[in-house]
Amino acid sequence: MTKMRKRLLLFDIDGTLIHSGGAGIHALKSAFRERFGIADDLHDIEIAGMTDSGIVISILNKHEIPATNENVSAFLDSYVHFLSLELPRRKGKLLPGVLELLQRLKSRKHLVLALLTGNVSRGAQLKLEHYGVWHFLTIIGTAIAWAPSRARAQKKSMAANSPLPRSMWSATRRVISPAARRSAHARLPSQPVDGVAMSL
Repeated sequence: MTKMRKRLLLFDIDGTLIHSGGAGIHALKSAFRERFGIADDLHDIEIAGMTDSGIVISILNKHEIPATNENVSAFLDSYVHFLSLELPRRKGKLLPGVLELLQRLKSRKHLVLALLTGNVSRGAQLKLEHYGVWHFLTIIGTAIAWAPSRARAQKKSMAANSPLPRSMWSATRRVISPAARRSAHARLPSQPVDGVAMSL
């Protein structure tokens, strides 16, 4: 009996699975004000297509605040805190057809549903838990924690806890979209694997 080959389906979050109703941008503004005492509406900061780490670095650079490991990590920690508060306040939504699609795909044993997103891992979890679909997906690629030691620990933890076959996990490497290349990292397959990325 031949073993069924696994297929990997990768999903982005914002604009693909959910719309957060602006929870992310409001959390960024609150985090920046709390950590650095500066109010900024962030109207001139590129958000779409950027990783969370890249957005934070852009904000810090705009205000000539050193983008040190400590500053970026502190900003992201505050962002995640405020994101947990903002999600229930905003009129976001699970996008039409997403729940039905995930339910159907999850029932197929040869499919592995995973995330490939610029969100930091805790932010990704908060968003998808809020909209009730976190349990359908595993993380394979997120914006990596800025501090190198945290990045290594996060990568090791993600690999150790992933239900993906070792060969499939090993086939991933850091690549970046043109908009996000200036900032942090996500992972896509670096060699042929039986998979497809789902992003709108």
